[in-house]
Amino acid sequence: MRPSTDSQHPRPCIRMAELLKVSAKPFPFQCDKRTTALVVIDMQNDFISPGGFGELLGNDVSQTRAIIPKLQQVLAACRAHGVPVIHTREGHLPDLSDCPPSKLRRSQLQGAGIGDAGPMGRILVRGERGHEIVPELAPVEGELVIDKSGKGAFYRTPLHAMLQERGIASLVLTGVTTHVCVHTTLREANDRGYECLVLEDGTAAFDPADQAAAIRMVHQQGGIFGWVAWADDWIEALHVTAIR
Repeated sequence: MRPSTDSQHPRPCIRMAELLKVSAKPFPFQCDKRTTALVVIDMQNDFISPGGFGELLGNDVSQTRAIIPKLQQVLAACRAHGVPVIHTREGHLPDLSDCPPSKLRRSQLQGAGIGDAGPMGRILVRGERGHEIVPELAPVEGELVIDKSGKGAFYRTPLHAMLQERGIASLVLTGVTTHVCVHTTLREANDRGYECLVLEDGTAAFDPADQAAAIRMVHQQGGIFGWVAWADDWIEALHVTAIR
């Protein structure tokens, strides 16, 4: 049996480097474009559309919807410059066998029980309209889609193995919500040895205070979890590298 590689650090493929330098906090972020991937986290109807799980919990989804135009620009640039794109979706099997009882109970206490009927089908269940990525950010052919049952994209998914197979060493993280699924994925990636850049205006939380705190936590103490940059600076770095 092939041993698990989950505890190993990423092993970049030996290829000609295409170095990017991005203006960022706490200092410029550098990566090799050929070993970098964009991760778009949970841009699903359930989290950013009216009638979805997020709104049913009492949240203002206008905050999470607001980043769609900027993410469209980021996606277009990454696709144009050959940066691999990975999408994630949080949701559960129809029988809820992968939903921890504590998570289910909390959702029920908040009035939006996972698996209950909602405006877009059963709440947070795979295959329902609420589980789908919004059309403006839909994956294109060849892009990976990781279905996850937890907050982090590495928990009980093949993401780490897929990244290693592709020689990925750096991740650009976007999506929602910054303080929950983005941060959990960031911390999981950090522990696995990935260098991470979070795009501040490519991420969002329902509450601006949560957004501000989550962003600060990324780059404090000299970049304890990674770097933070504006989306336009990431896009500009891609363009500059392309014309060298």
